[in-house]
Amino acid sequence: MTTAQACIMGTIIVYLCFVIFTGVMIGRRSKKSAEGFYLGGRGMGPLVTAMSAEASDMSSYLLMGIPGLAYLSGVADASWTAIGLAVGTYLNFLLVAKRLRRYSVKLDAITIPSFISRRYGEKKPVIMCISALIILIFFVPYVASGLAAIGKLFNSLFNWDYMTAVVIGAIVIISYTSIGGFSAVATMDLIQSVVMTVALAIIVAFGIVQAGGMDAVLDHARTLPGFLSFGQTYNVATNSAEPYGLIRIVSMMAWGLGYFGMPHILVRFMAIRDENELKLSRRIAATWVVISMGVAVFIGIVGHAVSAVGRIPFLEGSATETVIVKLSDLLSGYGIFPAIVAGCILAGILAATMSTADSQLLAASSAFSENLVQDVFGVKLTQKQTMLIARLTVVVIAIIALFLARDPNSNVFQIVSFAWAGFGATFGPAMLCALFWKRSNRQGIMAGLVAGGVMIFVWKFLVKPLGGIWNIYELLPAFLVALAAIVIVSLVTPAPEADVVKSFEEYDK
Repeated sequence: MTTAQACIMGTIIVYLCFVIFTGVMIGRRSKKSAEGFYLGGRGMGPLVTAMSAEASDMSSYLLMGIPGLAYLSGVADASWTAIGLAVGTYLNFLLVAKRLRRYSVKLDAITIPSFISRRYGEKKPVIMCISALIILIFFVPYVASGLAAIGKLFNSLFNWDYMTAVVIGAIVIISYTSIGGFSAVATMDLIQSVVMTVALAIIVAFGIVQAGGMDAVLDHARTLPGFLSFGQTYNVATNSAEPYGLIRIVSMMAWGLGYFGMPHILVRFMAIRDENELKLSRRIAATWVVISMGVAVFIGIVGHAVSAVGRIPFLEGSATETVIVKLSDLLSGYGIFPAIVAGCILAGILAATMSTADSQLLAASSAFSENLVQDVFGVKLTQKQTMLIARLTVVVIAIIALFLARDPNSNVFQIVSFAWAGFGATFGPAMLCALFWKRSNRQGIMAGLVAGGVMIFVWKFLVKPLGGIWNIYELLPAFLVALAAIVIVSLVTPAPEADVVKSFEEYDK
């Protein structure tokens, strides 16, 4: 092992120890109850709420997926995706956050499945069961994508065995998530968002210097047909530009629809201490998202220029997702202090991964231990047993995710894309109707959840491969189908019961 590698590894180890120690200490002081474990006792401040929501959202695709996409094909794909996500972030805080916080308190709901179920006055927990299963189905591969990113990082840097690195990452995440619960996760997300921000800033500045300056970066990008165009995309195989039509633009911007249905983001709104503080949270979150994703796209452009001058090798296929790793490795060769800085940058990748995986594990744990075990199956547990089951569930789900992450050639962006679509198309329409439409009913919501979930698989594996006009991100058609199912079924079935309507009217004042 070289001196640079030793410095990088030492920095990362210190960071991981800090994460574990901080998470455990926070967990020891947090409220020992289901609400404390899953919502932090509804005591989060506006800064923690904003940055925790965005850090848990910006998984490894912020530092690996988006830069890799920009490196591979130019700004169009990555930028339209980023624009959709920025708009979705703002609208989610603007439209959903305050209403969900208020309504969830009124219904005494601490998870998304319990909120939807109680919103419609379920006597038999059918919606609860469907919602919990959706969370488990889509969150497990989502967690796996994060663990895969950790494996790729350590394998690329130190030539570690891929699965060994994946297991180490899982152990760290499990340790502070299972002990600290939501309070630890939210606080660590805030810290990790700072680490991610610093990583983005340093690596883009270093990359510009290595490429020969900003003019050199832009001059190189201009030599690649369609690379800097929002209406074209660069084809590396033919070294030519390809049209980037309206269908693809709408498809990529549809990523923004996913925010309305992300359980691990929505619970942040439920956990804030005062609904009036959400306005400040919205401003913080929207600003950070715009800046961070803009820089992430630019890293892909800079990385390609650095490859062109021979400072890092040209990357192909899924290897483009390691562009920030290659730049960090290059930085580490300039001495001990640059190597330590490189270690901090690579810790940013771990931060991006862990800040999402911990939230997903917590949401999946709540879906199983709270919603399935207690609400659906009617198992009566003491408070101590509830906490034990919650922590064991975190461990079991992480182990399943480890199994799914065993393929080192998996594409992080594609896995995240599919899971994101799954949540957006199922919970998104259900949450919007639950919060804004008084006439929606149980039957409609059940139809929407099932229709959205089924259409994700149908469009992804049967319709989208047809190409042409059908080559649309599965989130958009599945979201529209789910929304239509809720509206149609709600209107052709009896109106909600009087007490359900009254509850909605009282909250909607």
